[in-house]
Amino acid sequence: MVKSEDKQLAIDRRYLRMAGIWAENSYCKRRQVGALIVKEQMIISDGYNGTPSGFENICEDENNVTKPYVLHAEANAITKVAASSNSSKGATIYITSSPCIECAKLIIQSGIKRVVFSDNYHTDEGCRLLLRAGIIVDYIDIK
Repeated sequence: MVKSEDKQLAIDRRYLRMAGIWAENSYCKRRQVGALIVKEQMIISDGYNGTPSGFENICEDENNVTKPYVLHAEANAITKVAASSNSSKGATIYITSSPCIECAKLIIQSGIKRVVFSDNYHTDEGCRLLLRAGIIVDYIDIK
């Protein structure tokens, strides 16, 4: 008999792999990140890091520094669901990288209840803020 924890871990790994594939849509050269928002076993939104709509698809400047207006994958997924008829309240977001503090604030405000990620960002302040807000944060190694 398969335990419910084992089944959930298999589902989490699958969505993280899907977020990884979605990250391949990013034009960013330094780092490609993908995010999926899932609610009641349905993907209700997706995002990857990149420039805002209508901008050139170049994320880094001539010195290979990320341009300040590049949106993170989580921000793209959250704003996309906000513009739809769906609600992210109670949802889970799967991200290929742990969220930065700015994206953590958006996650909190969006009503997402769980964050699952597979790679660490250069700082853990986003995860610490999420935990402080009572959001479940799970790291899963999919390598």
